[in-house]
Amino acid sequence: MSPRRNARALTLRPKRHAASGKTRALGQHFLRDDAVAERMVGLVNPTGRDLVVEIGPGQGALTGRLARASGRLLALEVDQSMAAALHERFADAPHVEIRAADARSFDYAGLGALKPDPAGRVVVVGNLPYSVGKPILQALVEAGPALDEMALMLQKEVAERVAAAPGGKTYGSLSVLTQLSCETRLAFTVPPGAFRPPPQVDSAVIHLRARREPPVPVGDKARLRAVILAAFGQRRKSLANALSSGLGISAERARAMCAAVAIDGGRRAETLSLAEFARLAEVPD
Repeated sequence: MSPRRNARALTLRPKRHAASGKTRALGQHFLRDDAVAERMVGLVNPTGRDLVVEIGPGQGALTGRLARASGRLLALEVDQSMAAALHERFADAPHVEIRAADARSFDYAGLGALKPDPAGRVVVVGNLPYSVGKPILQALVEAGPALDEMALMLQKEVAERVAAAPGGKTYGSLSVLTQLSCETRLAFTVPPGAFRPPPQVDSAVIHLRARREPPVPVGDKARLRAVILAAFGQRRKSLANALSSGLGISAERARAMCAAVAIDGGRRAETLSLAEFARLAEVPD
């Protein structure tokens, strides 16, 4: 066996082990479609001035493309054996760092210091495991302007919720909280056959651009978040009743909150716009 073939075998063995262990438990399906990988990278179009953070590189379907396009690549992989295999694969690329880390709890706020050019961007790309896609997305959204742009693969149902407009059943707290922080769109859907093993559902890629400021006036961010979560906490209830339960206040007080900003307390939370939620959060309990 030639040295090159031997190195390849060493790279692949831990990948098979990882795919059957922790990554399966996380609901990970590995991207194998080069055209999908190219489209994802093209959404954020990284340059040599940018730091790219890849979440869940797995078997590296996106990693090679990102390494070629970016000035610096930081890949976060929770599976130790997969991280080791990728470290070996990119050992000769000094601008690529493979870090064993959990993307749900990673500190994204300080990433700006790692940019190869101060004028560059911090870009995030990732095929997120289904089972932890929402907490990872939440952590990224909460990082705010520390991140500039993102292309993220999620279960299609989740992606549709992220990008949903007011008025439909898919519009919820995930939609509102994401859209307050990011310009959000569903870029394209991906069939099961693009992955190994194929999942039972479709996937979709969302494209996010971080907002420097919210699209509506926001005072107390913690208060706004509490109101949004309370409003959607019991979707079948009217807005006033959901606020009453979620905020621990009387139904009378909840109706008065809504009336104070000219919002009908009999509406459902899914009908409220970002601006209406922001107004509602300005009213004290």
